Amino acid sequence: MVKYYNYDIVFAEFPDETTLALNITGCPNRCPGCHSPHLQNDCGRPFDEQAIKELLDCYGATITCVGFMGGDAQPAEIERLAAFVRQTRPELHIGWYSGRSELPDGIRAERFDYIKLGPWVETLGPLTSPTTNQRLYRVGPDGSMEDITARFLRK
Repeated sequence: MVKYYNYDIVFAEFPDETTLALNITGCPNRCPGCHSPHLQNDCGRPFDEQAIKELLDCYGATITCVGFMGGDAQPAEIERLAAFVRQTRPELHIGWYSGRSELPDGIRAERFDYIKLGPWVETLGPLTSPTTNQRLYRVGPDGSMEDITARFLRK
């Protein structure tokens, strides 16, 4: 079962979006220097369709995007929950921040509008760093992935 620790409304994770960011627990990646090591634990509240519906009902039209922040332990469940969001609120964009280097086998990119891939490497920095190893992709309806990481680079 997928669990989430907390959530917040954020403005910088996906470009031009007001995002309901859901912090998923049970991260298996164990990146050195992780900024949220508490998310490595199996803790938090169960995250299912009912929990998503309650949050979406609460925030209504104030959000434009739902962001799954993590979920690498159960990527098929994240994809399934993304499909639920798409069915329930088709006007919302959907993003997934994964610490994996590649999309897991069998995951359909077209379930998402944005996918961030790449483990945290402290010496390379975040998406705003010109040396980052992480990449943010805009996903097309056909599942094609366009690298839009440059939108985050600080000038």
